[in-house]
Amino acid sequence: MADDLPAGGVLESIAMVPPRPDLAAAKEPAPWKEGLFQDADPCSDQGYHANPGATVETLMPERKIPFPQIIQTNELLFYERFRAYQDYILADCKASEVKEFTVSFLEKVLEPFGWWAVWHTNVFKVLVEVTNVDFSSLKAVVRLAEPCIYESKLSTFTLANVKELLDLKEFHLPLQELWVVSDDSREFHQMALAIEHVRFFYKNIWRSWDEEEEDEYDYFVRCVEPRLRLYYDILEDRVPSGLIVDYHNMLSQCEESYRKFLNLRSSLSNCNSDSEQENISMVEGLNLYSEIEQLKQKLKLIENPLLRYVFGYQKNSNIQGKGTRQNGQKVIHVVSSTMKTGLLRSLLRDRFWEESCKEETEIKFHSDLLSGINACYDGDTVIICPGHYVVHGTCSIADSIELEGYGLPDDIVIEKRGKGDTFMDCTGMDVKISGIKFIQHDSVEGILIIHHGKTTLENCVLQCETTGITVRTSAELFMKNSDVYGAKDFLDEHYDIPKISMINNVIHNNEGYGVVLVKPTIFCDLQENAEDEINDNMVQKNKEADVTEGLDLEEMLQCVASKVEPYATADFNEQAKGNCEIINELLAISMQKGRMKKRLSELGIIQADDNIMSQEMFIEIMGNQFKWNGKGSFGTFLY
Repeated sequence: MADDLPAGGVLESIAMVPPRPDLAAAKEPAPWKEGLFQDADPCSDQGYHANPGATVETLMPERKIPFPQIIQTNELLFYERFRAYQDYILADCKASEVKEFTVSFLEKVLEPFGWWAVWHTNVFKVLVEVTNVDFSSLKAVVRLAEPCIYESKLSTFTLANVKELLDLKEFHLPLQELWVVSDDSREFHQMALAIEHVRFFYKNIWRSWDEEEEDEYDYFVRCVEPRLRLYYDILEDRVPSGLIVDYHNMLSQCEESYRKFLNLRSSLSNCNSDSEQENISMVEGLNLYSEIEQLKQKLKLIENPLLRYVFGYQKNSNIQGKGTRQNGQKVIHVVSSTMKTGLLRSLLRDRFWEESCKEETEIKFHSDLLSGINACYDGDTVIICPGHYVVHGTCSIADSIELEGYGLPDDIVIEKRGKGDTFMDCTGMDVKISGIKFIQHDSVEGILIIHHGKTTLENCVLQCETTGITVRTSAELFMKNSDVYGAKDFLDEHYDIPKISMINNVIHNNEGYGVVLVKPTIFCDLQENAEDEINDNMVQKNKEADVTEGLDLEEMLQCVASKVEPYATADFNEQAKGNCEIINELLAISMQKGRMKKRLSELGIIQADDNIMSQEMFIEIMGNQFKWNGKGSFGTFLY
């Protein structure tokens, strides 16, 4: 189809299209058409970048006579299509009115006859002349152009076969299969764009079951906008690759099931007998209907811009590890783009000399980083040699392995390409990463996400552009002597309290806070409700609780102090200031949580827990430097 057309510059046509006197003096486009087809402002939607507008392209077959110039229109910006469907084509129509609105739109734009087009299929292309347009069926009545220009990908499919095919179709061709030939007329430019909008809509937006959906509110908001955004998010690599595959598989499966459902329904409607076969068919129809509804709900989850990332997170967090090998052996994987004798001698001397004195260890070599990680089993080690490694896709670590850079972090650089997939995804019980520099560009998720288990990050450099490091659920992060910078003010959801140790790290040049403590809003709401009831009925008991909490403050201070590096002087340096901000926030939250739990326990909502500090996320904090962070060292986010 349109994507199969070759890209390139404009070539002068040898066989020019004969002039048509009836269209020689084209009228100036109406104002509403100018609004629909005017050139785009590239700054109006920075989230979707593509080559704007329509360009002219020539199809050049191998024959002596080339095809005439056609108007290429398949590279439009998101907002150009969005505006066309919203303002001019579909507006606030219902699903059952889509065909009617589309026909009305085309009747205002297309000339009913006298224009030329290239009929383009997956097998051949041929120049035709449009003699009439059947708007109600979205088809054009055509005839072969003179001179006849034809090209086929199959030598067995000849021009005679094309004529037979045209005859079978009664010379009626779908408008979506026609590409308008250019004659330097603005009117023809608009016609080409109009057909492109219809072609794109029925190829990428419309679903065969849409017309049977409920028409409670307009079709554009319910279906067109989310599917259009998903199309461009996929086009710009903003959706995880695995989620894209799942979406297309589910879409094909739903289309196939719906086709079977329609055929079954049609057969039942033509059957009047109350036979056993009919009852079996009805049961089959109900099962198909249930399957279709489930598939449609999953498709809507992915089509929703907010929910698709939750769907993707659930998919990534359930990655299963391989476990240990059957023979129990562990393997060392060496990753290097090129392996030279000098590097091999250094590895043998520095890394494998001690191993040779022990039991035999298998060594495997990889030129690609992902292949090395994907080949790992529980207990394996990946040694990454100096070099610049570009990653397309997600580095998913589901087993307890060690990722070790051989050299300085600046010499071992792993750069992520693509916006949709997570960079590093850790679900292993005990993952260790050391001596590596990670570089992230324009991604929708953080540079490192820890779903489960414990991940140790030591002597690493993380150059971020979104969240930075995200620790989910009951996972644990131990970060030491590492450098994290460049993270944006983008906060993700956390459901359980993770565990974090931070020792001798530099947290700097982040747009938001250096460290963010994320907690659910529901606890704050419960606290407010509990306080209201207790203030009315248990004032005296509250005072006693407050006194008790005051006595517990010294114990909490001692508990926190045991986890923090002591400082001899009162003149705090940058490390002390950053760590103290974390301590103060933890103390405030602990006291608040203590009051809340005691008061909620009186209402029978939850059980009080005296071991407050053991549930906080920071296990150990010392020697950290917080510099030049946009909103300060430490912040709290309620979700």
